[in-house]
Amino acid sequence: MSGFAVEMRDVVKTFQTPEGGFVNAVDHVDMQIKNGEFFSLLGSSGCGKTTSLRMMAGFEWPTQGEVYIEGEPQGHKPPFQRPVNTVFQSYALFQHMNVYQNVAFGLEMEKTPKNEIDKRVGKALEMVKLNGMEKRSPKQLSGGQQQRVALARALVKLPSVLLLDEPLGALDLKLRKEMQLELKSLQREVGITFVFVTHDQEEALTMSDRIAVMSHGKVMQVGAPVEIYERPNCKFVADFIGDSNFLEGEVRSCDGENTISFVPRLGMEIHGMSQSKFSPGDKIVISIRPEKMRLSEQPALSQNCLEVKVTNSAYIGSDTRLEVLAKDVKLKVWEQNHISTLDPRAYHQGEQKAWLSIFPDNALVLPAE
Repeated sequence: MSGFAVEMRDVVKTFQTPEGGFVNAVDHVDMQIKNGEFFSLLGSSGCGKTTSLRMMAGFEWPTQGEVYIEGEPQGHKPPFQRPVNTVFQSYALFQHMNVYQNVAFGLEMEKTPKNEIDKRVGKALEMVKLNGMEKRSPKQLSGGQQQRVALARALVKLPSVLLLDEPLGALDLKLRKEMQLELKSLQREVGITFVFVTHDQEEALTMSDRIAVMSHGKVMQVGAPVEIYERPNCKFVADFIGDSNFLEGEVRSCDGENTISFVPRLGMEIHGMSQSKFSPGDKIVISIRPEKMRLSEQPALSQNCLEVKVTNSAYIGSDTRLEVLAKDVKLKVWEQNHISTLDPRAYHQGEQKAWLSIFPDNALVLPAE
């Protein structure tokens, strides 16, 4: 028995393009998903995340490499012979059946005894908070309720792994946020491994134990949400997850994690931290999150402090989003609104001069791409 619920070993999936060429939708991917984990595949459309999920489900087969589920190679096993179930964005409910019949359908196909079906359907509907709605038809349900029926139908079969392909994509924002938290607590309750595909970074950060960020068929980084956000391993991940300012430069010196780089456009050295080993002269890019910079009336640090002009200011409630100009470099700075006030002087305004401070721990030095 492997320690992993799902494992992809050197998996390649090649498709023929309409022009007669070939493209690797999944390009030599190695991935290990632990038992009982909420694992998200995150990336923009065409990055290979859905193709990876479809190979786990058995809807596609690898061109090369192998998918293992609970330590067993899956080969060309069809979906119904795998210990997995899939929930789609479109719900795929049977419109002519009521809620109970939709959830019971898979068990009836397996000739499960009637009393066992009743018990399991009841439990599954209770899990997704739909008990009492057994007799309703799908069109009498809201989008969120229909999504829950699709979830109950997948959970009733007690799969080892639940595969979710953008299951919240069709919901409006408020309901989507509620369902994110519900799904996460449901996953904890049932203890089943969830593999979740999404292009929404905030959704992945909110729900996942670990995230694999994908681009052009490759896995760029795998890690816990805090690791992916605070310590991206490359510019692509830093840019894809959240917002970031990027400064290009070259390394002057590197001592352990402490790296000093010269940024030509600012005409100054920036002290930062890096996880990679750099040598003097290496081309780098510095990533700084907008919420991790500080504006003040006077210089606040002896280094990484530069005079800027505020060129744009947008109050959005929780924070004020500023655009500042340092020399000719535009930077985004987000200031949290700690104080409740209507006094316009409490917020930085356009055309104001200020000093911008960047703590070295918040200036992440990454390899130039």
